[in-house]
Amino acid sequence: MSDYQETLYEGYGQRFRMEKLLHEVRTDHQHLVIFQNPVMGRVMALDGVIQTTEADEFIYHEMLTHVPIFAHGAARRVLIIGGGDGGMLREVAKHHGVEHITMVEIDGTVVEMCKTFLPDHSKGAFEDPRLNLVIDDGMRFVATTEEKFDVIISDSTDPIGPGEILFTENFYQACHRCLNEGGILVTQNGTPFMQLDGVRTTAGRLRGLFADWHFYHAAVPTYIGGAMTFAWGATRPEYRKLPLDTLRARFAGSGIVTRYYNPEIHLGAFALPQYVLQAVNKPSNN
Repeated sequence: MSDYQETLYEGYGQRFRMEKLLHEVRTDHQHLVIFQNPVMGRVMALDGVIQTTEADEFIYHEMLTHVPIFAHGAARRVLIIGGGDGGMLREVAKHHGVEHITMVEIDGTVVEMCKTFLPDHSKGAFEDPRLNLVIDDGMRFVATTEEKFDVIISDSTDPIGPGEILFTENFYQACHRCLNEGGILVTQNGTPFMQLDGVRTTAGRLRGLFADWHFYHAAVPTYIGGAMTFAWGATRPEYRKLPLDTLRARFAGSGIVTRYYNPEIHLGAFALPQYVLQAVNKPSNN
């Protein structure tokens, strides 16, 4: 039995007991490892960085899907960029009002390996007739597509390797171009305590593009360093200030069963610590 040492940060990290190595492969884009851990279940890492675990993936996937979709209230077309493990797709597919889901994943091997070794992430969602799965570079897709979407979810790796392009100004601009009137963009944005420069950079890029930009957060044990931030770019400011009763009605009406998300968490997630607000130059009441 060996240990898996994450290499995301210099001088600080986490170690996972590797009970059993299930799969290891160098794909066309990255080094992929899937192994069994006694606490977190099956774990996937790419290029030395833990991406997802069976035990706590629900927190991350529920918060990146249900917050924008319930805030929007009438999303018909959803674009997922990344998300090869299928967890984001599984949560989006729970929304019966969504008529079309496009998922753009750069690495087809990740999709195939996760279907095989992490089947509970997708729970059959790859067979959903509403899905159009595109194996392509996410940046290229949003830069060239003629399609428009109500909600765009960027479920990228960290801004190193293949995921780096998904944090650039060009990427956010291209996403904005692909949004319908009234659309919302959300993106994974790292743990601010360890990656505050990344949050600051994203803020600067969203500021000029969206009528309302902000961040929200959730604590996901796997993503070491504290609460994780998600970037929020909305074409309408009122989406972030919805009354609790409205969110409760939408949530109840959806019939969706969650393990982390609820309307109270939804609203509370937008309350940010002072050090994050100061880093992105936002007053606390905004």
